[in-house]
Amino acid sequence: MGQRKYFGTDGIRGKVGESAINPEFVTKLGWAAGKVLAGQGTNKVLIGKDTRISGYMLESALEAGLSAAGINIGLLGPMPTPAIAYLTKTFRSEAGIVISASHNPYYDNGIKFFSSKGFKLADDIELAIEAMMEKPMECVASNQLGKASRVTDASGRYIEFCKATFSSELSLRGLKIVVDCAHGATYHIAPNVLRELGAQVIEIGTSPNGLNINDGVGATSMQATIDKVRETGADLGFGLDGDGDRIMMVDHLGNLIDGDQILYMVARDALKNGRMQGGVVGTQMSNLGLENALSKLGVPFARSKVGDRYVMELLQQKGWAIGGESSGHILNLNIASTGDGIVAGLQVLAAMLRSSMDLHELSSGFEMYPQQLINIRYQESTENPVNGKAVQDAVKEAENSLGKRGRVLLRKSGTEPLIRVMVESDDEQASLQWAEFIADAVRKVAN
Repeated sequence: MGQRKYFGTDGIRGKVGESAINPEFVTKLGWAAGKVLAGQGTNKVLIGKDTRISGYMLESALEAGLSAAGINIGLLGPMPTPAIAYLTKTFRSEAGIVISASHNPYYDNGIKFFSSKGFKLADDIELAIEAMMEKPMECVASNQLGKASRVTDASGRYIEFCKATFSSELSLRGLKIVVDCAHGATYHIAPNVLRELGAQVIEIGTSPNGLNINDGVGATSMQATIDKVRETGADLGFGLDGDGDRIMMVDHLGNLIDGDQILYMVARDALKNGRMQGGVVGTQMSNLGLENALSKLGVPFARSKVGDRYVMELLQQKGWAIGGESSGHILNLNIASTGDGIVAGLQVLAAMLRSSMDLHELSSGFEMYPQQLINIRYQESTENPVNGKAVQDAVKEAENSLGKRGRVLLRKSGTEPLIRVMVESDDEQASLQWAEFIADAVRKVAN
């Protein structure tokens, strides 16, 4: 498997105007993708984006590159990432391209691709696109240039898809729901889905101006949703991120409900209704309380590396359907081919209605273990401190002391020179003491 030069675990991402996220690079990327995909069959690619101001510029650049390679383009406008995956599949397009940096601030942006089946592109196709980037860009003859057209009613189609994942025997009538769209790509979708299913909707984060995406709102800043739920006496709140593939929730008391709890509620409901397929995939960061609670239900649990791409890989390997991350990426492959915040929220609402419980009762099915996380900076030129003997000894000592009542995770950050020490146990004091103990050992080795 070749070494990637541009593609990371989630497409190509960076600061606008720097490295890869500039008009020149993105035009070439559009052309290279077009050349590789043109050999695959149909001649149509869809482009969607979130609400960042740089989306206009990058959309035009992609459009120019694809057209030069002879590919026709369907422009979706601002649409959630999962919507682009779904529409790519239903339109039988060669690929879908998403212009988004998900939960990052407005000055970042990114490009990711979906295959015609609605999954992230296979590694060999990403590598073929990178290889094509090294060749000089040429333009097809004028009579073979690609045309661009706007896809009418893309949002209406996706709203219908979301509603179709919610049983027609159920209704949200009588529920008051706060929806925070992070001034992102779900601003014109999520409130409509919930309203059309009967809910009374209170919106926040639905006035994008190109610069306010994820700014103090949405799944990464849930205080706004918590405050609004308490202030309006709502039954619950949804917080989506900028591109709509993550969700966090809030119960009527203002308690935050994270991805681990959402995963538990979705899995337990699937088990109750005979729809559980195998087990559940979490990540190394998933709370030990989730693993224990699933084990009590007799549901197998497996951990992948951190990142929804790895959750997806393990699900496909095992032939399971339900997986996710504490950050609110929830996958149910029986319903959608990628993490979908709106769809995950609807699954929780359906579980609430089927069990006649409110969100607080439904989510208190398991004890979250207190989790201590300490980040330690180190010089990038030094050896990886995690491998130091003193650090390994400290970890062993902590693990022996905690036994089955806790766990230790030590990992190097994938994005910055940090060592992350995470200790979890049913005893908050013990997890704090052992986290400090291991962190000290890391500091000594690192500095």
